[in-house]
Amino acid sequence: MRSEKGQSMVEFALVIPIFILLLFAIVDFGRVFHAYLTIDHAGREAARIASIGKDDSTIVSVAVAQASSISLTADQVSVTPNGTKSSGSQVTVTITYPISFLTPVISSITGPISLKTSTVMRIE
Repeated sequence: MRSEKGQSMVEFALVIPIFILLLFAIVDFGRVFHAYLTIDHAGREAARIASIGKDDSTIVSVAVAQASSISLTADQVSVTPNGTKSSGSQVTVTITYPISFLTPVISSITGPISLKTSTVMRIE
């Protein structure tokens, strides 16, 4: 019987790219999930501030501060309606965050994606 050392090396060479791709996909999923949870939380906190009648710049700065871990910028946050808000009306805070995948195969297929969340609250 011959030695089978070369066979295990060939099997390892065939399996390792799939394993690495799977590992990168898990990391990508974690990054996208973290980013979505972060912008969702930032939107809720900003809408809560908006519900007590604060101005738009304060609302946007709260959203940006709450999402500092993903480097959210003020131009990715929108508040509707703009300007003065009357009691009893609703305010909507929308956050759109672009994210790209680290996995080479997935990023070449999909390109960057945009995560979007909207939160609506009544102004007290």
